[in-house]
Amino acid sequence: MKYVDEFRDGALAQGLAGAIARAARPQRRYHFMEFCGGHTHAIFRYGLADLLPEGVRMIHGPGCPVCVLPMGRIDMAIQLAVQHGVTLCTYGDMLRVPGGKGVSLLTAKAQGADIRMVYSPADAVALAQAHPDRPVVFFAIGFETTTPPTALAIKQAAALGLANFSVFCNHVLTPSAIQNILESPEVRELGTVPLDGFIGPAHVSTVIGSRPYEFFAEEYRRPVVIAGFEPLDVMQAILMLVRQVNEDRFEVENEFARAVSRDGNAKAKALVAELFELRRSFEWRGLGRVPYSALAIKAAYGAFDAERRFALEPVSVPDHKACACGAILRGLKTPADCALFGTACTPETPIGSCMVSAEGACAAWYSYGRARGARGKPS
Repeated sequence: MKYVDEFRDGALAQGLAGAIARAARPQRRYHFMEFCGGHTHAIFRYGLADLLPEGVRMIHGPGCPVCVLPMGRIDMAIQLAVQHGVTLCTYGDMLRVPGGKGVSLLTAKAQGADIRMVYSPADAVALAQAHPDRPVVFFAIGFETTTPPTALAIKQAAALGLANFSVFCNHVLTPSAIQNILESPEVRELGTVPLDGFIGPAHVSTVIGSRPYEFFAEEYRRPVVIAGFEPLDVMQAILMLVRQVNEDRFEVENEFARAVSRDGNAKAKALVAELFELRRSFEWRGLGRVPYSALAIKAAYGAFDAERRFALEPVSVPDHKACACGAILRGLKTPADCALFGTACTPETPIGSCMVSAEGACAAWYSYGRARGARGKPS
């Protein structure tokens, strides 16, 4: 397939691996965080960690929207379906994520709640239009990539006059998470891991552009390289980060120039700005409450806000004591450090969200890492 196979060329990957080995200085170690779960899966699927020199370590970040959603928000979604009797529409990877007391949306569905998997917010709008007598709520999650479709669905529902449609909004913001990892006292109290640079997310950056990362590079003196999800994208980004560290540069570089510009998608950003506003704080799994890190529906579209319509109260649920998902999302541990990994917690019987999500680090380790004797542990 043109422009896919070209980025999976084994000979070119070996060439990049050689360039990284030559560029990496033997007397130092390099610690780079790939923020996005898509990069984590690429690293393990293609065995990229095995191509890196010993001094270069990749650290898994919190860039998985299913993984960072706290259990309390899942309980609130279940409350909508069970106590308020709504038809709850959700993406498929949310169905098996356990909430408090181990109850998931799939469990609630099996017990009679009307919970349906959809492929897009537009599916939920169509369902509401087809059944005007039934309250329909779309369970919206994701980073900046999935926020514009949610905004478009709300505008469509408003244009159609759908009084039975609303959105349970859980959209979160990438830059706030990176900032929290770098400077939050709460995160540092739980442990620290050295970070020399970041591989910036691909899909998110097609929307917001590369400009938002410039602050981090300058303020925190950490280079950022935005990269695509193919193996050669990731290898090239690592080489660019090594060179920046060697040259004591702290810049934003765009490896994914074929899809990402400095200013991103102006129309998508304008749509999001029209319908959403910043929350003062929002709870993230693994990071705790992060200020100005999530979006809420503006008052002008408050009729489509499920939290307002059904007077939902925030719910906070502590993680399973033995689950290391929070520490894994902060880069402090790898899945292999968790006592539950691969035993009590598997993709078939997930305990933590890092295992249930297709983008979760634990799922990547389980699917690819264990078979390879995966490297990548922070050191």
